[in-house]
Amino acid sequence: MRVAFLPDSFHEVNGVAHTARNYTAYAERHNLPFLCVRAGTQQPALQQHGSVISLELPRSKTSIPLEKDLGFDALFWRHGRVLDYVLREFRPDVIHITGPSELGILGAYFAWRHKVPLAASWHTNVHEYAARRLRRLGRVLPFLPRTAEAASLTATARFYRLARVLFAPNRELCDLLEQRTGRPAYRMPRGVDTALFDPARRTRPQNDTTFVLGYVGRLSIEKNVALLPQMQHELRKRGMHQTRFRIIGHGSEAAALRAALPDAEFLGVLQGEALAAAYAGMDLFVFPSETDTFGNVVLEALASGVPALVTHGGGPKFIVEDEVTGLVRSPGEFAAAASDLIGTPSLAGMRIAARQYAMRCSWDAVFDGVQLAYEQALA
Repeated sequence: MRVAFLPDSFHEVNGVAHTARNYTAYAERHNLPFLCVRAGTQQPALQQHGSVISLELPRSKTSIPLEKDLGFDALFWRHGRVLDYVLREFRPDVIHITGPSELGILGAYFAWRHKVPLAASWHTNVHEYAARRLRRLGRVLPFLPRTAEAASLTATARFYRLARVLFAPNRELCDLLEQRTGRPAYRMPRGVDTALFDPARRTRPQNDTTFVLGYVGRLSIEKNVALLPQMQHELRKRGMHQTRFRIIGHGSEAAALRAALPDAEFLGVLQGEALAAAYAGMDLFVFPSETDTFGNVVLEALASGVPALVTHGGGPKFIVEDEVTGLVRSPGEFAAAASDLIGTPSLAGMRIAARQYAMRCSWDAVFDGVQLAYEQALA
């Protein structure tokens, strides 16, 4: 099928962008007719690599910042004529968007205008993010976070109802989407590069007895990163003084974390081999988020032979098999779980099981499933 793909982000450091880059690479590897339209900072540019055409459209300086490297451009409609022309020339069988961003709105509009079926994938629990970010105001207005979450979910579901077929990273979200929209929803998990993320990249000396707790991701409220200092404080009370955090990422909570964790390694944003080596040097991956729909970073940690400690909320619990490839606990149990795991023989078994699980998670299998879902749902 001829697929026009309009992701919310492409160059940024987040799960949507990571998936978008891998989908584009998949289409190129398999010589599939594929148009990827994404936002950038350069002048409008049209490029072709094999069967894949890429159209990059710049955001304006009036973009509203949503994250450190992501914004929303209310003037993005100025690219409408260019996008209309490129879509007419490409003649897609399906237009695939990833959310209610400026690109998603344009994609939904042109799918309607050109009478092309619309597919939409759910990557971010926007409604839960809204509630988390309003939690501080909730001390004054207790009803506000819950009201914002409900309103955000209703509005987002209404937008996704425009699509003929939906995708989500886990079955729980697929069920929610089908219930809210009345549209079929297929599972679209994430894959991992097991050649890049490999336990063999571990370079720490054999006599290093420090137990490294790792975190990779955005340093923001909705990721629940405030739990990391609490966890270290609890470990110190238990006499675990040989633990140290290794934190990779950026975000609004970075300064607060640096102040609360003066002994931690803050490595900023890493990519490629540097990121893979940082993972491999961890002993336990700690991911306290309860809002993530999947958790790419959890899968990357498992591929690196690092067991993961995740919560009962969100998508990571579907990746980690409790007591096999890691631990699934409530946030209040994180410190106790890590403390009980340090120095136990079961940790070595978890490292092996984590790597074995990740070896079965290829990007080709993920996007083969997406292509099949297009055919089934749009037939």
